[in-house]
Amino acid sequence: MEDYPITVDVQFPERLSRLTTFFRCFMIIPQAIVLAFVEIAACVILFISWWAILFMGRYPRWAFDFVSGYLRWTVRVNGYSYFLTDKYPPFSMS
Repeated sequence: MEDYPITVDVQFPERLSRLTTFFRCFMIIPQAIVLAFVEIAACVILFISWWAILFMGRYPRWAFDFVSGYLRWTVRVNGYSYFLTDKYPPFSMS
């Protein structure tokens, strides 16, 4: 099996915090606002990297790192908002 840059591992939560579950829709708002701007940047970088792949024949490393970091962050925020985990996602791409 190959190593992929992004893996998703979700464990079944035996018990979730009732307090964070109640306020989760409000707690996710700052993450959603920041991710909206990062998504715009990711779309621009994807457009640039499409041209780079077309002409140079390879994916620029900086673009790959940015887009994979954005996807990691998005998966963590979605997992939190879908009640898959109680751990608040950090404002980070790593």
